Amino acid sequence: MKIKGINLGNWLVLEKWMSPAIWEGTDAEDEYYLAHSLSKEVYEARIKTHRSEYISERDFARIKAIGFNTVRIPIPYFIFGDRPPFIGCIEELDKAFNWAEKYDLKILVDLHTAPMSQNGFDNGGISGVCKWAKSPKEVQFVLDLLEKLAKRYGMRKGLFGIEPINEPVSEEMWEGMGVQKRYPPVDQEMAKGSGPISFEWLKDFYDKAAEKILPNIDDGKYIVFHDGFRVDSWQEYLTQSKYQGRVILDTHQYLMMAEMQGCGQLLEDYLAFIHENFEKKLTKIESYVPVVVGEWCIFNSYCVGMDTKGGQSILNGVDATDGKTVSLEEKRKVYRALSQAQLEAWDKLSGYFYWTYKMLLDPSNDKSWQGWDCWDLAKCIDEGWFPKHI
Repeated sequence: MKIKGINLGNWLVLEKWMSPAIWEGTDAEDEYYLAHSLSKEVYEARIKTHRSEYISERDFARIKAIGFNTVRIPIPYFIFGDRPPFIGCIEELDKAFNWAEKYDLKILVDLHTAPMSQNGFDNGGISGVCKWAKSPKEVQFVLDLLEKLAKRYGMRKGLFGIEPINEPVSEEMWEGMGVQKRYPPVDQEMAKGSGPISFEWLKDFYDKAAEKILPNIDDGKYIVFHDGFRVDSWQEYLTQSKYQGRVILDTHQYLMMAEMQGCGQLLEDYLAFIHENFEKKLTKIESYVPVVVGEWCIFNSYCVGMDTKGGQSILNGVDATDGKTVSLEEKRKVYRALSQAQLEAWDKLSGYFYWTYKMLLDPSNDKSWQGWDCWDLAKCIDEGWFPKHI
């Protein structure tokens, strides 16, 4: 089955830029400090309301109607409600499986955060801190969590696979992105000792995760390994006989990251980069392991009207109200071209998951977010930026 997928970002794992209203009245930039900045009653009320309203059965019906066949659901490490003050969300994931099975959709369960973070990104749960891999106790917590998830959903018709950890950060990405500058830690003492995750450590963790997951899921279901921002480095590891037919490589490919690598910021530059660096490179990797692009979108600096410095927003100090105005007609032309080019590239692979299904941004009234609404796939379709039926 060719995966045509969509991420349900910002549902069970929050990101401030995707839904700013939840964060009102706090200085928190990530989910860790949101929970510690509000009273227990206010925090619980906001989270429960958000989860019940943000995604419902009707969204699964629409996802199916558009033509998608799989959803990738980011989940937090506190999903079972055993890490106060955070609120668990296993009931929501149970509901998602019932909805998916009703509409003949599959689910990739993606562990998106880890205690003390695996990358230091805001979407890793706590900004500027990356110490999970250095704590054997917390690594074991995650391994036990993965086993519980596999036992709970491993025989469900709706399970596509389990992704043991999202975006564990490499040395190159840690330095290149300047993680602790882009996502400044609130508590310098807590952040002390943070750093990237080595390739050898990650392979060892994946072996241990596979031992927890694979015996508990049906044949025909997969373990999905994120490439750790080292997409070219996995051939020897992934072609081991024990992983044949059971493993998929997940890589995240964004045009904003292409810009960080020096890609020009005009349509022809983006199209050339998609062909040379997305399509050609990933097709070679597909020759020895199934590849899915687990996150991608049509966001680019040209349509924002200014250089976003690799997708930095007003939260990182780049305010799009300073950008030039790009006409709706021009945006439609650029977005349609980028949608088509990337879909054609991914068609040579095992599939993709667009990031993300929906957001709650209002660039019409808050100009600082102009050009950012293209992350919202439902809006992209309604605006004619993305094909209505894939």
